[in-house]
Amino acid sequence: MRNTILGFAALALAACQSAPEASQSAAPDPASNPAAIAPLSTLDPAAAAPGSATMDQSTTITPPAKGVPAKYAAFSGMWAGRLEGTSEAKVAVQTISPRGDVTATVAWGNLGDNSPGEAAGAGRIAGNTLKLKRLPNGADVSLVMLPEGTLAGTVALAGQTYTGPFIKQ
Repeated sequence: MRNTILGFAALALAACQSAPEASQSAAPDPASNPAAIAPLSTLDPAAAAPGSATMDQSTTITPPAKGVPAKYAAFSGMWAGRLEGTSEAKVAVQTISPRGDVTATVAWGNLGDNSPGEAAGAGRIAGNTLKLKRLPNGADVSLVMLPEGTLAGTVALAGQTYTGPFIKQ
């Protein structure tokens, strides 16, 4: 009888308990929600936090010509993201040829042991992937166009691989 009463008491206690409310102030994880990435291009470069990605203001984007396939043209523009959810990064896909050849500029914030920087390079789009030739700083950059129109970015630098989502600015 005592065990039955204890069992009912335990059941009653369990029924009274509720899951803790989710914190309203918790920021969404940018890796799981690309739309949560703040539009970095709207930041005033003079007000940018130390260690953030800063792209030269003279970087220009040339709209794709009529002969550029739509699947290539989708890569054109300024993209902003966060590598490993913390390090700001920007990619300006500046030109795209009808064959998928591209020129781009990549800017990154503090990234592992690497200080913020910027490098220009060239590459090619094959299928849904834009791959840049090795940048002057030794980085290998690859961007995959996802069905929802965001990019999954990968940067390999100094023996480390950093990944994160990018959204068009």
